Amino acid sequence: MDLSAINPVLLIASLMVAATPLLLAAIGELVVEKSGVLNLGVEGMMIVGAIAGFAAAVETGSPLLGFVAAAIAGALLSLLFVIMTQVALANQVASGLALTLFGLGLSALMGQKYVGVKPPQMGRIDIPVLSDLPVFGRVLFGHDVVLYFGIALTAAVWAVLKYSRVGLILRAVGENHDAAHALGYKVVKIRTLAILFGGACAGLGGAYISLIRVPQWTEGMTAGIGWIALALVVFASWKPWRALLGAYLFGGVTVVQLNLQAAGVAIPVEYLAMSPYLITILVLVILSADKSSAPASLGRSFHASR
Repeated sequence: MDLSAINPVLLIASLMVAATPLLLAAIGELVVEKSGVLNLGVEGMMIVGAIAGFAAAVETGSPLLGFVAAAIAGALLSLLFVIMTQVALANQVASGLALTLFGLGLSALMGQKYVGVKPPQMGRIDIPVLSDLPVFGRVLFGHDVVLYFGIALTAAVWAVLKYSRVGLILRAVGENHDAAHALGYKVVKIRTLAILFGGACAGLGGAYISLIRVPQWTEGMTAGIGWIALALVVFASWKPWRALLGAYLFGGVTVVQLNLQAAGVAIPVEYLAMSPYLITILVLVILSADKSSAPASLGRSFHASR
């Protein structure tokens, strides 16, 4: 066992990278659930975003175009969820599970020719002076633009939900869609836009895994991150900053357990592998002790004919 091989600076930088796909997916799903819709298809949208972004980046040579393609692919897949739940008024839980299964199968089919292919590298932002600071420069100012976009998106979603009219309308639809409809708000349109936003965010999160965190394509490489994102939204009490904390906690524990495995710590690998899930859930359960409730209309279909 050699713990001296673990570099704290690289550890912190790595946890920020590991947390980003989870953060992007969780923030997107948070907005969806704030509108009163429960989309369990996050895992499916992430994996389709991962292969769509990977394929686009390889074919065009541009990782940025890969991320754009991933966001579009995630949004298009979420459109299928819109048709099922907002138009056909199908059960949201069953539709979300079907979306995940469909996404896993579709991504496996799309990714057959990309196994073993290396994608183009994503450039890192080099901020003059700040990037050269000892310790903090490397940890905070030496990452890719998508990582910073994830943090900025969290702040933007928090501000919109808390201070803007758009956020007020979204929360009103999520709390009581019948009352919102009576006031003249287009419930289905608002929920559709929220679902598309969530799909795009999930697609971005998937592409971050295949293009940056693990720059390669492997079938099923999201490995349950979409399900963790769903749990994270609930345990974070539908608060963006708690979702950020939970994502970084999960990323941190994931990176630590990988480093401990590499250092040869005398703990069974299985226990180390499940530690990120257990610790994240435990901490978020403690944080959610304020009994913040879910949106009152969460998971309920809206019937315009009422």
